Order: sequence, then C-alpha cells, then structure tokens
Amino acid sequence: MAEPARPPRLATLPGRLAGLAGRRRALVLAGLGGGLALSLPPVHLLPAALAGLTGLAWVLDGAGSVRRALLDGWFFGIGFSLAGFYWIANALLVDAGRFGWLYPFALALICAGLGAFPALAAGLARACPPGPPRVLALALAWVLVEWVRGWILTGFPWNTLGSALALSDALIQPAAWGGPWLLSAVVLAFALAPALAGRAGMLRPGGALAGVAGAIAVLAVVWAAGASRLASAAPEAETGPTIRLVQPAIAQEDKSRPALRAAHLAAHLALTLARPAGEPPAVVVWPEAAVPHALLREPATLARLAAAAPRDGALLVGAVRAGDDGSGVSRPRNSLLAIDATGVVGAYDKHRLVPFGEYVPARGLLPFGTIVPGGVGFAAGPGPAVMAVGNLPPFGPLICYEVIFPAGVVGDGDRPDWLVNVTNDAWFGRSPGPYQHFQAARMRAVEQGLPVVRVANTGVSGVVDGLGRVVARMPLGHRGVLDAALPAPFAAPPLYARIGDASLLLVLVPGCAALAWTLRRRGRPVRQTS
Repeated sequence: MAEPARPPRLATLPGRLAGLAGRRRALVLAGLGGGLALSLPPVHLLPAALAGLTGLAWVLDGAGSVRRALLDGWFFGIGFSLAGFYWIANALLVDAGRFGWLYPFALALICAGLGAFPALAAGLARACPPGPPRVLALALAWVLVEWVRGWILTGFPWNTLGSALALSDALIQPAAWGGPWLLSAVVLAFALAPALAGRAGMLRPGGALAGVAGAIAVLAVVWAAGASRLASAAPEAETGPTIRLVQPAIAQEDKSRPALRAAHLAAHLALTLARPAGEPPAVVVWPEAAVPHALLREPATLARLAAAAPRDGALLVGAVRAGDDGSGVSRPRNSLLAIDATGVVGAYDKHRLVPFGEYVPARGLLPFGTIVPGGVGFAAGPGPAVMAVGNLPPFGPLICYEVIFPAGVVGDGDRPDWLVNVTNDAWFGRSPGPYQHFQAARMRAVEQGLPVVRVANTGVSGVVDGLGRVVARMPLGHRGVLDAALPAPFAAPPLYARIGDASLLLVLVPGCAALAWTLRRRGRPVRQTS
C-alpha cells in the first residue's frame, strides 16, 4: 500500500510553529520579534512585519495557558526591543570610563522591560479562542499596550508600529484622523492578514496567497485614502519666513570638553553668519544644548549671540541655564532661548526629562548620577508653551524626545503656527535612533497639521510641512546650514489635534465589535444535514 502524500512544508508551518518547545521556541520568538523591528525606520521592510506578527500569532496557538503566552510574548518582545532599541545604551559609551560597565545591564533592562508590553498583548490574545478571535484580540491588545507604553512610568511612545508606514507620505495620512494608534492598527491589519489563513495547525489551500493578497489590499486602500488627502488638503498659504537650520555635527565626546567650548560656539556663529543663498533668514535655529551654562553666564556670550540674531527676527538657541527649582535650590535647565538684537526675549524649559539622562528616579537608592555631565539632574519646566517673538508666527518649542509624545506637543491654551524641535542625537552615534526620532517629528506634523522644524546637533535635521512631507533635510553626520521657507499651518486642525488620544476609540470600538461578532459566530452550533 502506498504511503499517503505528505503535505507541503508551507502548509504545516502554523502547526510547526505552534509545536515549538524549550529553547528553540524562545529563540524563534526572539527572531520573529527582531524581524518585526526591521519594518521600522530606517529600514522600513514591511514584509518583516508580516512574517513577525503572523509568526507570533501561530506560535501562540501552541501556548497551553495564559502564563505560557505571556512568556512567549516576552521572548518576542526581547527580540523586538533588542533590534529596535539597542541604540539607547550607546549613550553609556560616550563616557565609557564612568558608565561603560553599565552597558550590558542597561541593554538587558531595556530588552526585559520593554519586552513586557508585547508579553501583555500576547497574554490578552491567548484569552480568546484560536482563529480569527485570537488574531483580532492580538491586534487590539497590541494597540492598547502601545498606548499604555506612551504614559506609564513617564511614558516612552517610541517605535510605535505605525512608524513603519513613514516610508510613504500617503501611508501616514491616517495619523491626521486617529494619530499613531490608527497607523499601528493599519500595520497590524496588514501584518496579521495571513495569520487568518491558519486553521488547526494547517494553511488552507491557497490560504497563504489569500493572506498575502489581503495584506496588500490593506495597504492599497490606506495608500489610496492618503493620496486623496494629499491631493485635496492644502494649507491656507504657501510659505512663511525663511528659516536657517544650523547643524554643527559635533561629536558628543567633544561637547563636554571645557577646552573646546569656545571653538564650538565659534563654529555655531560661523554657520549662522554664512552668506545666504537666497532670502536672508528671519529665524536661525541652533540644536539642543548648543551653549553650555559655563558660556551662557558670560556677558560676552550673550552679546555675541545678540549680534548674530537676524535683523527683525530671532536666533533660537538650545542652551543649558541655571534657575531656582522652586525650593530655593539652583539647578540646571535644558532650555530654548529666543534672542534678538536686544538680548534674550523668550525662554522655554524642557518639561519631559529623560530618565537617567537628565534625572535619576529613586536617586537616593542608586549609586550613580545622571549620564549628562554634572550628575545633579535637571529641573523640569511647567509644560507645553507657545512662544511669540517679534513679528514671527508663534511657535511651540519641543526639546529632544518631547516630540515623540503625540498628545503632548501642543498645550490646552493657544495653538502655535509651527513647532520647533531641537535635539542632540549625537549620544547615539550612527544608529537607527536619529532616523526614528526624525520620523516621529513627521508624525506630529501630520497629527497637528503644523509644520515642524527639527534641528539636531549631528542630524537628522529638516523642515516638514503639515502633511508630513519633507521640504528640506540635512543627513546624519553632515556639518552645514539649510535655509528653507516655513510652510504654512492648516487653518483648521485635523481630527487628532482636536480629540487627542480619545482617537484610540476609533480603533478599539470597531475592533471590539468585530471581535464580539467572531466570538458569537464561533459559538453558533453547526447545522447537520442528512
């Protein structure tokens, strides 16, 4: 008797992934998570999201308990965090003599801590039966835990899955309606479409092809909607004043050397006063911490800055200054100063401080200071602000990673006409970090309908209009200046700018309704026919 033909290996892939055990299961999950990170900036390999998330969904079908699913999600999250966030620990290598020993511990903490969020999503998904209910539950849970990651323990909404769509101006337009949560839902719908083709450990005949076709259809529909918005939406006016972006490209290990401070200031001034190629700039923007406190407290420094300010305009300078923290103690502040020919005419202090970089949580229990030189920690400012300087359009200042918080870039009061994000990504070297940071600024532009001017010490610097289109850009590691006309804001703010994170309901409500429908359909008895 002839042996029955074995099914193709592709057809048995869901079952083989579900049946993995032990170390092999953990390694495969970490690899799938690392693959998912390849879909994020700067790689934007979207098929990697499809393979990673569909693979996770099929592995979870072999999780015999919620506890096992939590562990599966944690291993997946470790791989995702290692590939997507490893560059954070690079900051410890700038002053390797003091902090280099912390590198492996920081990397382990980053992977283990951020890996807890995919673990929670996997555990919630396992509570639903396999098939469409579990796939839907995984997508909804992932969006929900991304939102939680954005505010818990001061928040870190970096590398939301929606940032994978930043490879296309059209694909990021849904952020105007539903913010990063709607974009992440789009990526999850694309990436999990093939997972629906798996049944009882097997791929249905033609299921793989149908799943990939469904994934492509999701992107095609979203791209068409975004292209339509790009074609029809337009700001009230075309251009505003000319802005000069100064990118000095100073290595981080050199920035804190006292002997080089005067040379760094001279480099900024020389770039500022370079001959304009066209219209003289009305605004010049320097990156974060361009002027240290040691220079700022010298009267001659302020005089030189005032002399370099554009006529009838302003010089926006990232600086470290000292001030009372409210308890009578003088502490440094990470600030953005507006300077004209008369001196300092406006100031903003960063209010979202970087844990361990600018302050140390539970400082009394830990045996080290901040990574930023000084070690005493910065004082935080009061919150989002709008700065009005002379005849310039009012702007909203954002320092460093304040731009990654979707609902925190514009306050509850007056609305600015543009956003200024100054930062110093030199801490992270030539890594994915600066590229991911730049794409976050693009997302905020779409969500708010406001142009964003981003100036980074080593890059990436650029000007983005209210549709998220890059008007001008300087690459990572380049020293120079970039002049660009400020794009106009939209007269009416987009939906996300009006409702903020309530837009999460645009994903959760229809998603939960679909989940309830699949559960009800699954529970119906099957009719038997004679």
